[in-house]
Formats: sequence, C-alpha cells, structure tokens
Amino acid sequence: MKVTVVLPREKFKSLKGKDVKALIKENLPRVEETLKAEREEFLREKIGKLEEKLREMENQLDELREFYEKALRDKELMMAERDKLRKENEELRKKLEAKKSSQTVNDSFTERERI
Repeated sequence: MKVTVVLPREKFKSLKGKDVKALIKENLPRVEETLKAEREEFLREKIGKLEEKLREMENQLDELREFYEKALRDKELMMAERDKLRKENEELRKKLEAKKSSQTVNDSFTERERI
C-alpha cells in the first residue's frame, strides 16, 4: 500500500534533514488512536441516526396497526349494516308482493262487480 503525504512548503522545510521514517514510527500510535477515535465518533453518529430511523419506523408501524384495526372495525360495521339493509329490503319486497297480490284480487273483484 502506498501513502502520499502532502505538506505545506514551510512544514516540508522544517522536516528537511530529519529522519522522517522515525518521526512517522514515533507518531504512528497517536495517529492510530486518532483514527480509532474518529471511527468511534462516526459509528456513534451512525448509530444515533439508525436509532432515530428505527423510532420513526416503529411510529409508522404503530400508525399502520391502528389504521388496520380501525379498517377491520369499519368493515364489521359495514357488513352488519349491509345485512340489516338486506333483511329490510327482503321484508319490503315481501310487503310489496303482498300488496300487489291483494291489489290484483281487489281488481278482479271490482271487474266481476262491473259485469
């Protein structure tokens, strides 16, 4: 693996004549700690965002559950209303048929009386 380090001109001049490899080895543990700390901070932020997203999803799931339960209750009410209307229609149809048949009988008696 190749690493390229870019330094400002002043920093480069200050390092001129020094053992750069020794400086790197000397500072490597601190660099590793810094990278670990940055990684941990990044992961904590990521965890925070994921936890927030999870809470949002749980809230949406709760809302969906409530909506589904209400839809089931509404369906039951509508089915009961439909059955009630079906029975009422049936009764009205029977009354209408009875009225029609009694009207037919009345018409036939009226017709006989005319003759």
